[in-house]
Amino acid sequence: MKKIAIFADVQNIYYTTRQAYGRQFNYRRLWSTVAAQGEIISATAYAIHRSDQKQQKFQNALKEIGFAIKLKPFIQRSDGSAKGDWDVGITIDVMEAAKDIDIAVLLSGDGDFDILINKIKRDYHVDAHIYGVPSLTADSLINAASSYHPIEDTLLL
Repeated sequence: MKKIAIFADVQNIYYTTRQAYGRQFNYRRLWSTVAAQGEIISATAYAIHRSDQKQQKFQNALKEIGFAIKLKPFIQRSDGSAKGDWDVGITIDVMEAAKDIDIAVLLSGDGDFDILINKIKRDYHVDAHIYGVPSLTADSLINAASSYHPIEDTLLL
């Protein structure tokens, strides 16, 4: 049975599904889809910490499904911009996991991950399955993937 790790770039998936479809991503359906391909040995959702009820409820739902949650503080800059991405943290975790898995599942459309995906495929012989919104996923990430799974109606709430 193939060993699988899931890495969910929560902010990216939230904003891209909202922008493209006005809907939310169905993490439970993703879990059952991925579980059919092998054993999920780890699943991590990377999110920004905001102290509100809605966020807590969402994080609890992810934990119920089987995700570990990693939170980073939301930083509001004096110029009005915000910071809070997990690119480096996700990259480190994927590199660490690549030693022990057969498939890495990345939920993100961020083209910055194409270098990471190429590396784990080449150096660790890990298949990389990318889930992203077609119109908002970088071509370089799609091209780097072992398989690309468009987030469309069946993966939305």
